[in-house]
Amino acid sequence: MSIVSEAAEIFSAVLSNDAWMISEALKTDAAWVVGAFVTLIGGALIVLVYHYVPWIERSLEATIMTSTYLLIGAIIFVEVFRRFVLNVQAPWSTTLPPFLFLIMTWMGCAYNVKLRTHLAFSEFRMAMPRPAQFMCLTLDALLWLGFSWVVVVTSTQVAANSAANFQIMLGTDNVLQWWFLISVPLAFLLIAARAMENWMIDVKNLMTGKPLTGAVAIGSD
Repeated sequence: MSIVSEAAEIFSAVLSNDAWMISEALKTDAAWVVGAFVTLIGGALIVLVYHYVPWIERSLEATIMTSTYLLIGAIIFVEVFRRFVLNVQAPWSTTLPPFLFLIMTWMGCAYNVKLRTHLAFSEFRMAMPRPAQFMCLTLDALLWLGFSWVVVVTSTQVAANSAANFQIMLGTDNVLQWWFLISVPLAFLLIAARAMENWMIDVKNLMTGKPLTGAVAIGSD
């Protein structure tokens, strides 16, 4: 079967909204081709959203990170109190926080791609000539897009397999695991968007003579 027909099967499975069909279709080599297009096109569309809705560009990752962090803390605090004081505990209280932490972690990754604080080596790059600085920044963008492509494909396969097998979050009756697992490919689409956005800024800075690199600190904005 050709890559084109396999890709057509993936789109057909998605349109059918059948988790088992989607899971089977994503096991083919075409998943990598479709995943590349989804990563690039999805990232570009998110960049457009960032451009036309500045609040989302400024606050999306930070809002999700803060919300999930507070929710994790609240669940742990309340359930520890209930367990040791009232001798009761919600059965999902030990399984939901790890899924929330998953969301917080990858949103944090996207946020720090925006801030360029992931292995920036800014001290070395600031000593380089401008062409070398731009080459390093372009390499950053390509690597992030490559990482995002791999994770979008593989994590979507995991989420689809979870949905196909109706995996329930432990401690609940009807909360499906894939509802949380799908946050991983979505987060990496945000990472791809941030990589594209940063590279466009780099091109503009190169053309206008503005500094290409500077000192950065984790969590600074």
